[in-house]
Amino acid sequence: MVSKNNVLPNVHLRKWWQRYVKTWFNQPGRKQSRRLRRQEKAAKLGVVPAGLLRPVVHPPTQRYNMKVRAGKGFTLEELKAVGLSARVANSIGVAVDHRRRNRSAESLNANVTRLKAYLAKLVLFQRGSKAKKGLAGIPADTPKSQIQNVKHVKISTAMPIPRPNKRCKPRAITAEEKNFMAYATLRKALRDGKNVGKHAKKLASEKEAAKK
Repeated sequence: MVSKNNVLPNVHLRKWWQRYVKTWFNQPGRKQSRRLRRQEKAAKLGVVPAGLLRPVVHPPTQRYNMKVRAGKGFTLEELKAVGLSARVANSIGVAVDHRRRNRSAESLNANVTRLKAYLAKLVLFQRGSKAKKGLAGIPADTPKSQIQNVKHVKISTAMPIPRPNKRCKPRAITAEEKNFMAYATLRKALRDGKNVGKHAKKLASEKEAAKK
């Protein structure tokens, strides 16, 4: 049958079309051989980097902002709280996003905690003959005795993103919640943020006037 606004099928096969039909029956075998080759390659490589660590972020727009997912990279403020520079963070498998900003203390604290947990779990292999000591936020090289039992895991398995519990029990709205004016509070905070410099200047001039 015709699907959508397509031409009515009216095929007149006059040529010897059977000889142009191509068949292949080795698809399952090829699939298996590719899989075995991947396994051999993984075994030969041994332990490889787990991948870049991503922050926990809330997606944009009202439709999705109650969920959490992996973001592009950690902010410079989050890295500073842990004592890492952007260059050092990139060298030890931490993704950096210089454009993102922390707009709440909750997001900052959550990602700082995530970074600290990552640094505590991090395993650094010794490159040369001597093990390097920790420097500029980079942890020291892991001793060889601890590396022997290390297994390869994905970053999503080692550092999963916590999913908040969606179920909330119904409760009565308190009087404080009823009287709270959300819009007015936000407007006041925005206005105070814009005029913080003017207020500081005014207070300084008042103090000087009081001294005189």
